Amino acid sequence: MRHRKSFNHLGRTSSHRKAMLSNMASSLILHKRITTTVAKAKALRSYIEPLITKAKDDTTHSRRIVFSYLRDKYAVTELFRNVAAKIMERPGGYTRVIKLGKRQGDSAEMAMIELVDYNELLLTDKSPKKAKSTRRRRGGSKKTTVAETVAKTETAAKEEKAAVKEEPVAKAEAKSDDVAEEKAPEVKETPETKAEEKKEEKKD
Repeated sequence: MRHRKSFNHLGRTSSHRKAMLSNMASSLILHKRITTTVAKAKALRSYIEPLITKAKDDTTHSRRIVFSYLRDKYAVTELFRNVAAKIMERPGGYTRVIKLGKRQGDSAEMAMIELVDYNELLLTDKSPKKAKSTRRRRGGSKKTTVAETVAKTETAAKEEKAAVKEEPVAKAEAKSDDVAEEKAPEVKETPETKAEEKKEEKKD
């Protein structure tokens, strides 16, 4: 019975399992993508991701710890030089498991495990998403018509007020003109006034 056993033993002894995962991790770091069974891929993911996180701190101590797991100096060099530079800003989730279907011989579930930052197709395919435009039949048009009607009524009210203010001013001006005309008496020309005008002209 497998009580309180939280990981997959993969049908192997402890030493065999550690050696297998170490070899698979080295192959994944060197080739960036390998094909294996789903169970092994999931076990490898939990094995290699702490090592990749360790590679962000490039010190002698970190390199020795990673080397104790991988036992491959070329894989350690590749991890600390190239892989760490690419995954430096990623806060975890360095690998991706893609299921491929069943194997023909024994019908085992197969999968491909890869480093996320080395899949150029998925990285370049990130096109900017278009903003969703909600289409409503009446909601938007109602809002616009209400705003327009309010604006129209306000302008009409202002125009009416201005017209009301202008009317009494115009009437007052017209009355003042009439009063002035009424007050100015018409001067009738008489022969006496004509003689006086001629005398004044001669004096000048």
